[in-house]
This record gives sequence, structure tokens and C-alpha cells, in this order.
Amino acid sequence: MSTQAKYRPTWLKVTSVAFISIWLVMAAFPFVWTLWGSFKIELDFFSIADWTNALTGENTERTYGSPFTGVGYEGAWIKEEFWRNVINTLLVCLFVVTTSLTIGTLGAYALSRSSYNYVFWLLIIALIFRAMPPITLVSGYLPPFFQYNVWGYLPTAIIVLVAINQPFTLWMLNSFFQKIPQDLDESAKVDGCTQFQAFRLVIMPVMWPGVITTGLFSFLLAYNDFAVTTMLLSESNRTMVPAINAFLGTTQTEGNVMFAVAAVVSATAPLFILVMFFQRHIVAGLTAGAVKG
Repeated sequence: MSTQAKYRPTWLKVTSVAFISIWLVMAAFPFVWTLWGSFKIELDFFSIADWTNALTGENTERTYGSPFTGVGYEGAWIKEEFWRNVINTLLVCLFVVTTSLTIGTLGAYALSRSSYNYVFWLLIIALIFRAMPPITLVSGYLPPFFQYNVWGYLPTAIIVLVAINQPFTLWMLNSFFQKIPQDLDESAKVDGCTQFQAFRLVIMPVMWPGVITTGLFSFLLAYNDFAVTTMLLSESNRTMVPAINAFLGTTQTEGNVMFAVAAVVSATAPLFILVMFFQRHIVAGLTAGAVKG
């Protein structure tokens, strides 16, 4: 019976493999094509006369003696100092993730262990605020930021990103804490732990998959944000995404488009590495509590 259950017809295997292969090609093609084009010049990658120039690099070879060139990366990282935008992005992500998880774990743990009826409505309100477009929230911050002359600085953007991200963090971590039996808290208290010691020494080690998963989503929010960082950061404090947009906004300058292409590859590649490194933790976190043994 089990053998028959595991048996799959040949046509189903072929169809599954074909579907997965086509899906992988479609999903990977944009990045692979952008990566390939980042080593060309604008006349090849955005050729109107002949699109095959993007493959052969005819004009690139005529200009630099090779079908591949790194002038896009050199222009973005050195000429336009894209490395400053990378550092700004890392600083924003570090403080957003740290602050969001610190407040989120403490708040979600308190909510998950509370017996008051208002907890449900508090989470619903938090979810409503998270569902609102960030641009509508940012506009409300602008008047006081201009009044107190704090517009354009990294801490300003960090505060707003934490405020936007916190409802999602609370909601997600609360669902993870609810999967952990309260018997663990009570057992820790019987052994002499205080409430905070039970949280730190007993609950948090069990919660690490959920914390890592939530932290990764918080990181992606700050890393990929465009609306908040564009409106709240000055030119000298731009993160990567607004900087790439600035390259595209000056297309009349020769080479700036390829600077943007190189910067896109530079900003996207770390995300692949990050997700591949934490994939097991992400799956463990998303499935935590799905099966109770």
C-alpha cells in the first residue's frame, strides 16, 4: 500500500520537473540577465539597433578590448561612492532589527501571557497600522521633523522604520510565543526563576527560530525600503535603494544607467547569500508549532 502511495506516473514526474525548471528559469532570469549586463556598456546592454549586442558585447569590446568590463562597478563604487550608501544601509538595518526585536520580544511575550481581553484588539489595531501604506505614515512625521531640524539624518529614518515595522514584529512574535506552553514558565518559576529569568533562560532558547525569522523580515523591510528613506534622508545619508534611484534619475549623464545596474547587482547579491545561509532557520521558524509532539 505504501509502495503504491509513493509511486508516481512517469508523465507526472516529467511534468513536475518541467514545471519546476521553467519556474526556476523565469525566477532567476531577471537577476542573471542584470548580472550579465552589469559587465557591459550602455550601448550594448540597452542597444536599440540590435539586442544581441547585450550578449556579444560588441561595443564593449570595441571600447575596452574585451566583451566584459567593470567600469559600471568602478563608477558606482568609486566615482559615485556607493560604498557610503552601503554603510548607511547596514547601519539602518542593524538598528532597526535590534530595536524591533528587543521591543517585539518583550512586548509579544507579555501579550501572549496576558489574560486580558484587550490583547486581541490591541493586536488587531497593530495589524491595521501595518497594513497602511508607509507613505501615509511618513507624511505625518515630516512637519515635526522639519520643525525640530532633525530631517535628513539616519536616526530619524530608523525611528520611523521601527515604528512602521513594530506592529508586524509584535504580531508575528506573539503567534510564536503562543505556541510555547505556559507550563515552561511555571516550571522555571518553581525552580526559583523570576518572570524575566524564565523569559531569558527558558523561553528565548526555544524561540530562536521564530526570532531569526522575524528578524530577517525586519531586515528585509529596512534593506529594501524606498518610500521612508527617500523622503527622510538627505543626499549625503542615502541608503542603497534611494541611491540607485538617483542614478536612474540622471540618465542624461553617460554611464549613470550602468552605475545603477552595477549597484542593483551589488545590492541584490547579499540577499541571496543571506537567505541561503538562514534558510533552515526560516523554515523552522515558519513551521514552529505546526506539529506538537
